Amino acid sequence: MIEAVLALSGLGVLLGALLGWAAVRFRREDAPLVDAIDRILPQTQCAQCGFPGCRPYAEAIARGAADINQCPPGGEAGIQALAALLGREAKPLDATHGSEQPARVAWIDEEVCIGCTKCIQACPVDAIIGAPKLMHTVLIDACTGCDLCVAPCPVDCIYMLPASSGIAVWRAPRPAAARLQNITFLRVP
Repeated sequence: MIEAVLALSGLGVLLGALLGWAAVRFRREDAPLVDAIDRILPQTQCAQCGFPGCRPYAEAIARGAADINQCPPGGEAGIQALAALLGREAKPLDATHGSEQPARVAWIDEEVCIGCTKCIQACPVDAIIGAPKLMHTVLIDACTGCDLCVAPCPVDCIYMLPASSGIAVWRAPRPAAARLQNITFLRVP
């Protein structure tokens, strides 16, 4: 019994040391630039830029594989901020990726919702709650207005509505866990 505990403890220490060495040896040097770019992006995770989320887009910008004008939710202000950070010339928003729009949030008509869960699966920020075969609703404090939940809905019960005037920017100001402490539901008469 004691031999097994010692063997497992020794194995744990060995693997811990190996992981520590790997973290130092394979550290990525481009992370500070990617982090700075990612902080400027609106974190909508909408994929309008052609990348699956804001972080992969930030990595592509840092590598030079993507231009700074591919983010419609970030709009002109985002392009200007990225240009200033990277020392590049600002360009107009690339229309092939969409157009800048006012902040919006999703709203689900609960009387029409069939509970298929396709919108829940499509939401990149887990702003939709519900259960299979039951109605769903949107947590507007978590919704980024990305529109990704609209297309998969088979009964067209999801609408994009203007965000309340209290939302100053499209970007969520707090981490997701902190935002969920004060949940607000959008009710439309």
